[in-house]
Parts: sequence; structure tokens; C-alpha cells
Amino acid sequence: MTLTPAELTVLGLIVEEPRHGYDLEQVIETRGIRRWTDIGFSSIYYLLAKLERRGLVAAEADRPGAKARRVFHATEEGRRVAGQEALAFIEDARPVPHPLLVGLANLPLIPESHYAAALGARLGEIEQRIHAIEEAERAQAPLPPAAHEVFSYSLSLLEAERSWLAQRVQAPHE
Repeated sequence: MTLTPAELTVLGLIVEEPRHGYDLEQVIETRGIRRWTDIGFSSIYYLLAKLERRGLVAAEADRPGAKARRVFHATEEGRRVAGQEALAFIEDARPVPHPLLVGLANLPLIPESHYAAALGARLGEIEQRIHAIEEAERAQAPLPPAAHEVFSYSLSLLEAERSWLAQRVQAPHE
């Protein structure tokens, strides 16, 4: 069984602990998950229904009544598939499309002064994102190990980009 990144992310959050749709939205928002995967607010319930049809999650009402929320928990098959798929995502070193590379491939179209200004602006944005991630990580401590690893990896990538940008800002035409 193959899961999309969005399906595995939602399933993984449910494996972490049973949740209803609104809980998922809160965790996705708080942890900044939308920065690295494509899960819109409106798609959460679609993904839950899809996972439920596939037997990977099951739901029960959190309380009786018309306004009861359906709390989803991972089935045994859901836990198995989530672990298997997570390993596959970690092992597979597929290249990830990056819009910056598209811009860099088209440098002949950009005046050098505009390129230097764009690099400086991007460096400022990367600095802000690093700061925001560090703050979010501190505010949510202690984090589950998986969330800690996501924050750690994200910061490492951003710090590598910051280093590259800092060098390029000093000498953009090399």
C-alpha cells in the first residue's frame, strides 16, 4: 500500500495519539506542518475518510449527541502501514523540486543588481523562518521525538541555505 505524503502525515499524527479533525488542524498549524507538506484545512476530513475506507483508521464519537466529534485512532493495519511507509519515505532519496533552482537556472534573464537584491531578501526571509521555527520548537517543548526530528531537519536545511545565501550575497556573480 502506498500513501501520499499528506496521508502518511495525517496517519502518523493519529498513530501518535487519537485525534479528531479539529485536533489535527491544530497540530498541523502549531507544528508548521504546512511548510513541508500539502495539507489544506479542507482536505483533513477528506484524508480521514480515505484512511478510514482503507481500514487504516477507525472512528468513534467522543461523546453521545448530535454535535459529537469523531475521534480517529489508528488500526493495527494503520500502524503497520504507517511504519512501513515512513521507512520508505526516509530511505528514498528522491530529488525534491525547488523553486529556487528554477530561478537560478534562468539567471541570464535577471540583471545582476536584481539578483543580488533577491538574494538579500531571501536571506532575510530565511533568517525569519529559522527564528520562527526555533520559537515554535521552544514553545511546544517537550515535543514527541518525531516532531523534534522534523524541527531539527528543517532547521538544518534552513541553516545550510542561510550559509549558501550569505556567501552569495557577498559575491553574487561568482
